[in-house]
Amino acid sequence: MKPTVYVETTIPSFYYESRTEASMIARKEWTRIWWNERSTAFNLFTSEAVVEEIQAGDFPGRNEALSLVKNIPLLEIRPPIDEIVEVYLRHGVMPQDPGGDALHLAVASYYRCDFLLTWNCAHLANANKFDNIRRINGILGLFSPSLVTPLELLGDEEPPP
Repeated sequence: MKPTVYVETTIPSFYYESRTEASMIARKEWTRIWWNERSTAFNLFTSEAVVEEIQAGDFPGRNEALSLVKNIPLLEIRPPIDEIVEVYLRHGVMPQDPGGDALHLAVASYYRCDFLLTWNCAHLANANKFDNIRRINGILGLFSPSLVTPLELLGDEEPPP
């Protein structure tokens, strides 16, 4: 069985990144390599929240980013997920935006995704937050996905089970 990946908004956005700073170009390239060469080793999922964030965005590759995720199955945002988001916000696990990072983490945790794939290294793929996320998810009886960037899922070998 393939590992599951929740694709967060920054992934399709970076696939079509147009900024010319070296770090932005590198993220775009790593995203494209992962998407084009490695993503088939995983079962991909996303949510309506990702689609809505892309639709609300104002960036050159917005329509292309929407096309990139159009065939990825959407995980339903059920009422328990809203409750999980509230706990994350109350305990300072994520920034105080119930429709943002906390929602993506709650969806990936609720559906037991193996990975939450993101370029958001401030709030999601941030090693300084991992212990707190695992602690709160443990209290809630939730699975804690690995919070990773495309770079971390690149490689010649098969991804871990």
